[in-house]
Amino acid sequence: MADKKDNKKNKKSGLGRGLDVLINTGETPLRNKATHQNEIAIDSIEVNPFQPRKDFDETALQELADSIKELGVIQAISVKDMGNGKYQLISGERRLRASKMAGLKKIPAYIRTDVTDQSMLEMALVENIQREDLNAIEVAQTYQQLIDECHMTQEQLSTRIGKSRSAIANFLRLLNLPPKIQTGIRDEKISMGHARALLGAKDEETMLMIYDQILKYDFTVRKVEEVIKEYNGGKSEKKEKKKVLATNEDYALLQKSLSSCFATDVELKRNQKGKGKIVIPFKNDNEFERIIAIFDKLNS
Repeated sequence: MADKKDNKKNKKSGLGRGLDVLINTGETPLRNKATHQNEIAIDSIEVNPFQPRKDFDETALQELADSIKELGVIQAISVKDMGNGKYQLISGERRLRASKMAGLKKIPAYIRTDVTDQSMLEMALVENIQREDLNAIEVAQTYQQLIDECHMTQEQLSTRIGKSRSAIANFLRLLNLPPKIQTGIRDEKISMGHARALLGAKDEETMLMIYDQILKYDFTVRKVEEVIKEYNGGKSEKKEKKKVLATNEDYALLQKSLSSCFATDVELKRNQKGKGKIVIPFKNDNEFERIIAIFDKLNS
């Protein structure tokens, strides 16, 4: 049991590395002899005006409130001392909201007096990143906000939050996707793997066309990569001189390429004189329309 608790603690420490870096220095806990941690009145705390998070899941808050009723607030919030007995929240808004729902009048807190508006924004953004329920677009937007508003480089952000620079760059690239696809990621219609594959398309129109195919036909990430690879190759081949296919192997490769392009089992038949036919099967009207859309795209 102790090992399990230690592992959980270590995991949490790893996730919160960026926040710890920001809030440990200069943080002064209020203490008393009874609990080793003093408490401040909830009514004396105002929310962080720089908090990027606006929406809170009411069900999850109620679950946290029920836990607080039973066990109390296990992790203290952090606040900025505004003077005259007033405080401004730095981190822990979920705990503060849930404590209010639980009917608490006071909450354990760490008080800081050396916090600037800039550092409060930075701490709020980094805390936002640590949330487990963030989708990939929300993470990317938070990274971008830290870079833009806190004047960080990707390298500095990497050090601050304990993520590799390449991981940060991959998230930021998602913001180059069309809004429709970003919404799809946010609504969990496609995964980050699908999104990264779509970034390989040559233009926005192609991205959107393949995105629609993912939703209709439940393409795997690998399938998306194959479709984009074949499609990009097909676009460039238009400018090349027409080649004569001389061997059965050439025709087999072409049949495979066509099947991948149209996402269906294309039949390619040819006799020794070179006469033959290409058959592109479809199962229903939706699949027929998808194939026609690919033809239209190839001819544009």
